[in-house]
Amino acid sequence: MHDEFLCHVTAYGMCGGQRVGVPLGTYRAPTLALALWWMRDRAAWMAERLDPQPEDPTFPPNSIAPVGDGVPDVPTMLRAWCGDSGQQELVAEELAAGKLVRVSTSDDTTEYELLAESVDALRMHRTAAVLGTSAA
Repeated sequence: MHDEFLCHVTAYGMCGGQRVGVPLGTYRAPTLALALWWMRDRAAWMAERLDPQPEDPTFPPNSIAPVGDGVPDVPTMLRAWCGDSGQQELVAEELAAGKLVRVSTSDDTTEYELLAESVDALRMHRTAAVLGTSAA
């Protein structure tokens, strides 16, 4: 069983013709349960920011417009992932097995990515790479 997990949230988009990643948060989770909680929390956090309520008084009138019918609904996809117990169990099994977990979704301009991996698996991978390198 892996005891500690490194979690990241990143948004990727195009800028000046190049793909650019913008870190939205990192968390070093001391338990599997906290890693899963943080990933769900960050997915819900992104969904809330991507799908604000137009009647919210903090937004000026007519400052929010609905997206077209052909644009993927990222907030709905993120909320669905948060509420899907089967997906949560799959993520937990993969992390417990020491595998990297990547959850991503995108719309017409941006890809949103949640990553989590075992700190132990990272250490083992780095150690194996060093041990397998010839000094000559």
